[in-house]
Amino acid sequence: MHYLLLLTIFVISTCGLIYELVAGTLASYLLGDSVTQFSTIIGTYLFSMGIGSYLSKFIRTKLLERFIQIEIITGIVGGLSSAIMFVFFSFGAYFLVVLYGLIAITGIFVGMEIPIIMRVLKQKVSFKDLVSYVFTYDYVGALLASILFPLILIPKLNIIRTSVLFGLFNIGLALYLVYYFKNEIKGQMKYWVQGIIASFALLIVFVFSNSITRLSESEIFGETIIYSKQTSYQKIAITRSNDHYSLYLNNHLQFNSKDEYRYHEALVHPVMSSAPFIKNVLVLGGGDGFAVREILKYKQVQDITLIDLDPNLTKLFKEHKILSKLNNGSFSNKKVHVVNSDAFRWLREINKKKYDVIIIDFPDPSNYSVGKLYTLSFFKALQQAMHFNTKVVMQSTSPLNAKESFWCVNNTIRETKMSTVPYHCYVPSFGEWGFIFFGQNTDALYKKRLPKELKYYTEEEFTLMRNFPKDMYFKSNVVNRLENQILISLFEREWGDVY
Repeated sequence: MHYLLLLTIFVISTCGLIYELVAGTLASYLLGDSVTQFSTIIGTYLFSMGIGSYLSKFIRTKLLERFIQIEIITGIVGGLSSAIMFVFFSFGAYFLVVLYGLIAITGIFVGMEIPIIMRVLKQKVSFKDLVSYVFTYDYVGALLASILFPLILIPKLNIIRTSVLFGLFNIGLALYLVYYFKNEIKGQMKYWVQGIIASFALLIVFVFSNSITRLSESEIFGETIIYSKQTSYQKIAITRSNDHYSLYLNNHLQFNSKDEYRYHEALVHPVMSSAPFIKNVLVLGGGDGFAVREILKYKQVQDITLIDLDPNLTKLFKEHKILSKLNNGSFSNKKVHVVNSDAFRWLREINKKKYDVIIIDFPDPSNYSVGKLYTLSFFKALQQAMHFNTKVVMQSTSPLNAKESFWCVNNTIRETKMSTVPYHCYVPSFGEWGFIFFGQNTDALYKKRLPKELKYYTEEEFTLMRNFPKDMYFKSNVVNRLENQILISLFEREWGDVY
């Protein structure tokens, strides 16, 4: 009986937390702002569990049979939850209703599980041991789920298959209980039929999960998906439209090959052509290799160190035939050294060098994990990698669509006593886009001859880039600090107004 208790509590606690993590991850992936999504989802889920625990007292007879039915229902609802959310986000107008509806239903049934199983087993196990076992294995199951989910389940299975797998565990537990208590359950055949049909439905979704994901993402992006992978850090999607390719990270467009040259030439060449020395270059972010491609156009460069968090991204852009062609095989160049690490941690704890040029090409600050890379603390850590003549440039979102965010970044950099030169350019896939050139001294800019093969950037163009019309200027005194990350709320509000 102790074994059965261990198995039951362990399975229901692990599955329950997995469903919660699936909902939070999927909402963050589709809607952005991971802190808000996880906070509201956890609150809704726990509240629903409380309702389920309360409702369990009204189940007075056939406790074992009711528990088995609850397990089957939980397995179906929780197991199919991610697939349903994907489909509704792509094709329906009621995604939030479906999202929180599924969370509430799953939470209610999960909340009913432990009170009912305790009542089933109270005649078979002493109350003291029962309570001890329940809470011990409940917490152990939660720990296991929290470790497996980001490290193994999501990278190896994907989010749909993860929820389906644990739905099968719930149903498998129900069928095991039918078998174990076969002498106490009347009409057990109907539970076998229900469990087998539910398992078959989940297995179909498991087998076709990639097709469901591709269909949903094709509808979201409006383009053909040629590569899609959920890594431990982000969702990577590569799409093709005609002869052009696009990269999406967590649903956010990073480049379109038809005009990415405008963005990357504007990012790289102002700082490279203006720095007194360019032998040692540091790139933070830029896992697609396009910034490195532009840097390699300068023969004076001897060493390029690129820091990007996700090894799957840098490996993809090194080994994929089409993508490596787009970046001219930059990651295969002997001058380039790729380090997969968190840029903030690497600057503070690992790096001991100082660089002549630093190019920062992070994703936009759409969530707190990325937003920390735009804080005052980050820019102070960055100064440890700079000497007096180091020149730095950072992509800083759109000064037209998110001008408060753009000037907040500029003001945060200036808080470190470094001088800044904000500028912008037009990229058709993004619209007006902003950059900030900064360093200890940006007044004395050295002019180097630009590479001949540039398609867009010129010194004359840079003069125009530094001019901000009235609708792109905002006087800001706001500093984005690690402890408040006010930039995230500015960014969410401004881009939310656009869409």
